[in-house]
Amino acid sequence: MSFFKKLKDKFTGSDNESPEVSDKYKEGLSKTRNSFSSKINDLVARYRKVDEDFFEDLEEILISADVGVATVMDLIDELKMEVKRQNIKDTKEVKEVISEKLVEIYYGEDDESVEELNMKDGELSVVLFVGVNGVGKTTTIGKLAHKLKEEGKKVVLAAGDTFRAGAIEQLEVWGERVGVEVIKHNAGSDPAAVIYDGVQAAKSRNADVLLCDTAGRLQNKVNLMNELSKVKRVIEREIPGAPHEVLLVLDATTGQNAMSQAKTFSASTDVTGIVLTKLDGTAKGGIVLAIRNELQIPVKFVGLGEKVNDLQSFDAQAFVYGLFADMLEEEQE
Repeated sequence: MSFFKKLKDKFTGSDNESPEVSDKYKEGLSKTRNSFSSKINDLVARYRKVDEDFFEDLEEILISADVGVATVMDLIDELKMEVKRQNIKDTKEVKEVISEKLVEIYYGEDDESVEELNMKDGELSVVLFVGVNGVGKTTTIGKLAHKLKEEGKKVVLAAGDTFRAGAIEQLEVWGERVGVEVIKHNAGSDPAAVIYDGVQAAKSRNADVLLCDTAGRLQNKVNLMNELSKVKRVIEREIPGAPHEVLLVLDATTGQNAMSQAKTFSASTDVTGIVLTKLDGTAKGGIVLAIRNELQIPVKFVGLGEKVNDLQSFDAQAFVYGLFADMLEEEQE
């Protein structure tokens, strides 16, 4: 069975097992798809055969989608080998190979699973959120709290970004909105003390998950990283093995700047996963693949809209479906 056929069976028509997921990705990636797919279609229409010029133009399209230069080079090499192996002459056939290789870049050939959060059954799981100001960190925490609560988990939030009064207030608003408790101190308090109280409160309330907000900017990068290290030490002292996840929140609309932030934070903290916000607001959704391929950090969630339920677990196949949905549905008709 061809890869396109697999995607069609999984995400379109009567065989669609998860229409909500496919609709979210299709709608959320519309800007990237409209740009990416139209360029791929134009490329296929311009070339009658698959040659070096075709690959050079394809390279430019992928780089313009923020797939990342190193990732694009890997992808082009893979495509060339696959085209040669399958003896592909018609440029239309390359579209299917591109889609398959995009998933392989993310997961490898065999693994088709969705990246799950590392949660401890029957114990308190602690998730620490890091990232610069303005990327949607606090909003992401609120949306994840809603998602976890919908799954039947008891959630507590800790307002560890004490350097901005607005961040504390914003988290309180989210707590009220989704119906979870927020542990806070006054603005300017020691963040580690807030997180400590958050851990104690979560334990005493038999919570399943504690989501911890942190500051996005101090006077300089060294201060910020030192503060994060202190917070992590407090968590680990109270709960050995925690935090169970350190999620770096990045704004997809900033493109390669998001890559730069990922490199900085991953070098200074043990980042276990990425949350990529505002993916619906950019035509450069290829940044998802660049982060995974170049930094070897999995994208665990993506923001595909502004509604409370628009934070989606990342699924590489659903992502590729979102990129190629128009082509897939055309083939189905």
